[in-house]
Amino acid sequence: MLKWEKDLVVIGAGPAGLAAAIAARDAGISNLVVLERDYELGGILNQCIHNGFGLHYFQEELTGPEYAERFVQELEKREIPFQTDAMVIGLDSQKNVTFACQDLGLVEIKAKAVILAMGCRERTRAAINIPGTRPAGVYNAGTVQNMVNIEGLLPGKEIVIVGSGDIGLIMARRLTLEGANVKAVVEIMPYPGGLSRNIAQCLEDFDIPLYLSHTVMKIKGKDRIERVLVAPVDENMKPIEKKAFPIDCDTLVLSVGLIPENELSREAGVEIDRVTGGPVVNESLETTIPGIFACGNVLQVHDLVDNVTRESQRAGLMAAKHILEDGSQDCNIQTVALENVRYVIPHKISGSFDVEFFLRASQPLSKATLIVGD
Repeated sequence: MLKWEKDLVVIGAGPAGLAAAIAARDAGISNLVVLERDYELGGILNQCIHNGFGLHYFQEELTGPEYAERFVQELEKREIPFQTDAMVIGLDSQKNVTFACQDLGLVEIKAKAVILAMGCRERTRAAINIPGTRPAGVYNAGTVQNMVNIEGLLPGKEIVIVGSGDIGLIMARRLTLEGANVKAVVEIMPYPGGLSRNIAQCLEDFDIPLYLSHTVMKIKGKDRIERVLVAPVDENMKPIEKKAFPIDCDTLVLSVGLIPENELSREAGVEIDRVTGGPVVNESLETTIPGIFACGNVLQVHDLVDNVTRESQRAGLMAAKHILEDGSQDCNIQTVALENVRYVIPHKISGSFDVEFFLRASQPLSKATLIVGD
C-alpha cells in the first residue's frame, strides 16, 4: 500500500470539489490532492447539457459541461494534483483517507484537513414505497439523463414522470425533444418541487400536464411496464383509491428527491443533520470532526450550482485557514429553524464574525418576512 502525506484532501471533483480546491490553493495550500471516482472531472455537470448554469456566478448562461470546464481549466492552470477513477473506501476521525484506483492500487493518505464534496444520490422507488410488479422500464431521472445525453439511448416512447424536481422537469423537456411522448408529471405535494422557470420552460411550453396532489399508487406490467395507476391524495398524503385512473406507459421516470452522499462522513464519525441529510457544520463549514469540512450537495441539496460554488469556495478558504493557523474556530451558539423554516446552515456560529446563512422554507410562500434574532 502506498502512503502519502497531504495538507488537504478534497473528496469529489464535481462543482463543489473543484471550487473548494481552487479556493484552498489560492489561500496558500499547495500540498493538496483532489480525488474523483469517475473517469473525468466535473461530476454530474457533464451530463447536464441543458443551459441555465452560471447566471449568478458568471452573469452568463452556460451548459453544465461549459460551467464545469471553466473550473477544470482553473484547476489545471494552478497545477492542482488530482486523481480520477479513484474510489475513496475509508475515512476516519484522524483524517486518514484510503482510496483505490487501477493505476496506483491502494493508497492511504494522512491529511491535515479533508473537504467532503461527494455530492448526492437519487431516492429510489423503494424510498417512496410504490407498490406493484417490478418490470423493466422504471428509472431514476439521473439515469435517464445519462442514457439520453451521454449514451444516446431513449429509454422509452410513452413516459410518465413521478415528482416535479428539477431533474425530472428538465428530462420531461429533453425526452419530448427526442421524440418521446411525456404523458404526465405526477407530484404528491400541492405545489411543484422544481424552480418556477423549469415549470414554465419544461412543462408549460410543451403542454405537458402536471398533476399536483397526485401519486402513482401502483405499477402494472409483466416483463415491461404497461401502465401506472394514478390517484389524488387526501390531506394525509394517502391515495384516494376510488378516484384512481390509469395512464398507459412503457417508461416510468422517478424524480423524487436527492439524498446527500454521506457514507464516508458517517464512517469518520461526523454528526449528520436528520433534516438535511448532510453534516452538522459551524460557520466555517467545519463538521463536528475538527479539520473535516463539507460543502455542496453533500452538505445540503442546492437548487443552483452557482450557490454550490460560493459555498464551496468558503469551505476551501476555511480549510486553508485551519491548516495554516493550526486550529478550529470555537462556535458555541446554536442556530434554530423556527416557523416556516425547514433548516438553517450553519448549525453553530461563534458570534464574532459576519455569517452567511443558508435556509430553506418548509413550503412556498408568496410573501414572507425573515426574522433573525436570539
